[in-house]
Amino acid sequence: MSSLNLDDFTDLIERPDGGVRRDAEARRERQIVPPGALGRLDELGEWLAAAQSAVPVRPIEHPRVVLFAGDHGVAGLGVSARPAGTADQLVRAVLEGASPAAVLARRLGVPVRVVDMALDCDPQELPAEVVRHRVRRGSGRIDVEDALTPEEVEAAFRAGVAVADEEADSGTDLVVLGDVSVGGTTAAAVLVAALCGTDASVVTGRGGRPIDDLAWMRKCAAVRDALRRARPVLGDQLQLLAVVGGADLAAMTGFLLQSAVRKMPVILDGVVSAACALVGQRVAFRAPDWWLAGQNSGEPAQAKALDRMALEPLLDHGVTVGEGAGALLALPLVQAAAALSAELPETPTPEPEPEPEAEPEVSDQNE
Repeated sequence: MSSLNLDDFTDLIERPDGGVRRDAEARRERQIVPPGALGRLDELGEWLAAAQSAVPVRPIEHPRVVLFAGDHGVAGLGVSARPAGTADQLVRAVLEGASPAAVLARRLGVPVRVVDMALDCDPQELPAEVVRHRVRRGSGRIDVEDALTPEEVEAAFRAGVAVADEEADSGTDLVVLGDVSVGGTTAAAVLVAALCGTDASVVTGRGGRPIDDLAWMRKCAAVRDALRRARPVLGDQLQLLAVVGGADLAAMTGFLLQSAVRKMPVILDGVVSAACALVGQRVAFRAPDWWLAGQNSGEPAQAKALDRMALEPLLDHGVTVGEGAGALLALPLVQAAAALSAELPETPTPEPEPEPEAEPEVSDQNE
């Protein structure tokens, strides 16, 4: 199907340094706060040490929010509370600083990058830096047609790889990954159902802006129909993304895999990033070792995907707004783990007691 060989990622992706992690665990045992007293922060600090291959852990100084954006044709079926083809409005809110993710990022001092992969709008309406990777205008309606052509899915995947390289080369030391889409949760549910072997009703959630029961039934039917189209191509992850994914999901999958190659940790946000991560796990089984689940959004497909990858969410606030907002809330937790791991002093080693001086020998005067 393509000149792109995803099997290469299996060889390129290594696990975080296990020896360094053991050194971090040993250091933690020597610190003044007893091991386990900081709960999951201990585990996070040791994970960061292994990811950075450094003891003590370096502080997270250059995090970045990366959002992949796109419209999905399946939204035209009324599966979303937002009108089809309106993801560009969400993107503008992010760029203008008026979205939840933008507010949080501003408060935390984290720059935000938006990558348009398939928005259904004139590219001239958005900054050139946002639209330069766009593959097409809206992805196909996955219940009856492929989301992308073979050429488009390869271009989208390669764009995600390129964005990961750009971030790693610029010094980004941790990425908060999210999506800005309309219809994206439907495509994500199909991917998770296909890869986990479950039915549509098990993975179909209410979306970022909750839908009513009738819309949920329409969404469930769309996932069911798309799932029938997905099952025959399960053995080819790139084709799977072309058939039932979308340009933004294909790019996000490429981004996740290349981030693991470049040893750049990623915090996943909601169901869309979790679905792409699940596809990435099928490509390279070691890749999830480089990712954290930022939060539990309450979407059933996200829970299914994270369970399959053995990733436990850091937070459980039920944030469904997308745009990386839930994962951004987890960022201070990760930064706190790094600071505690690096800055807590070690318990002083007690000085050995001096050995008692030998008593002088007393000569026998009777000799």
